Amino acid sequence: MTREYLVFYEKGANNWSAFSPDLPGCGSLGDALEDTRANMREAVELYLEETVKAGEPIPEAVATSVNINEFDPGHETKEYFVEWLQVSLPQSRSYRESSHAA
Repeated sequence: MTREYLVFYEKGANNWSAFSPDLPGCGSLGDALEDTRANMREAVELYLEETVKAGEPIPEAVATSVNINEFDPGHETKEYFVEWLQVSLPQSRSYRESSHAA
């Protein structure tokens, strides 16, 4: 199964950074946009895997926008990129247990 999360990319002086408003604390960096995208996909999938291991529900993808004023109030960054990033969802423990029992 997959899910798409809104991901916001910001170009810094020497690299790109990324975050998803639906996944607090989950972010990534990369030298180029493509590197950052790959790193962010890996970070999101690890975040979701750890969420499932902790017995917590996988966060829904509900964000549809990002308020740039919240993290860049002076609008110093001049280059942004926003996309729906498709990631693989981890299997829940109950699914794994039931598929092994069959």
